[in-house]
Amino acid sequence: MTVRKHESKYHFSDSFAALIDREDIAAGIFLLPALVLLGIFLVFPIVYLGYLSFTGGSFTRAGVHWVGVSNYLRLLLTPDFWQVIGNTIYFTIGTVIPSIVIPLGLAVLLNRNLLFTGIFRTIYFIPSIVSLVAAGLGFRWLFQTDGAIDSLLSNFGIAKISWLSDSVWAMPVIIVLSIWKQIGFNLVVFLAGLQAIPLNRYEAAELDGANDWQQFRYITLPGIQSPLIFAAITTTIFTLKSFEQVYIITGGGPLNSTNLLVYYIYDRAFARFDFGYAAAAAMVLLAFTSILVYLQLQNWTQE
Repeated sequence: MTVRKHESKYHFSDSFAALIDREDIAAGIFLLPALVLLGIFLVFPIVYLGYLSFTGGSFTRAGVHWVGVSNYLRLLLTPDFWQVIGNTIYFTIGTVIPSIVIPLGLAVLLNRNLLFTGIFRTIYFIPSIVSLVAAGLGFRWLFQTDGAIDSLLSNFGIAKISWLSDSVWAMPVIIVLSIWKQIGFNLVVFLAGLQAIPLNRYEAAELDGANDWQQFRYITLPGIQSPLIFAAITTTIFTLKSFEQVYIITGGGPLNSTNLLVYYIYDRAFARFDFGYAAAAAMVLLAFTSILVYLQLQNWTQE
């Protein structure tokens, strides 16, 4: 009897292990097409980009040749690159902070009046589905010399401003467009987070005498911590990869004042055909975005 019990136990273990193995094989078979596509369109381009950053030349008969880290040294020694980095940081900070603060305030207001939330959410979300090219053309028309904005300002006695040809005002125009484009997406994210907070927390806080600011500080902000971090990181990534705004509105000018990192990579690669240098700049951009993704994953893991 003892032998039979042991035999049946081992038989069950072997069957269970075989079932797990079959499930793993089946899962691998179903995942294989997606993994192949990821390898072709994601992993291989990144690996090839890294290889290209250590080469010089162009895709001509002369071909490319190995130059080591000279492209990265050129990045460090090129003043234009550091100006572009400064422009990108300025653009990112100027876009991310309002793109978080404005929709958060709107979400708090809309969450108090659920009757019209759907209508306003739709209105605010419309910019998110508008093509950046179309939006860029619209903003270029609005802010061109003697355009609609200048005509409006002249009615209030304000002198005309050369928005797109002034190195001081050109970047704010692009920042305003980027904020307008991102507000709707973040608003929906924040509204979803706010509606997930139990109402009894606010009721208990009111009974304890907490005012609106205290409720926002100690209930709302902790309650939407994950949506806040998600919106902040996705908005930052959106700003880091911005290209259409610059390409359509200013072309990196005036005086290189609106040249962002992605447009700089495009210009070096496809206007000057310096692919190795452009690949090195792209690896710098990849490093920035990888750090942001890592921070996001770390935060979600800790929660």
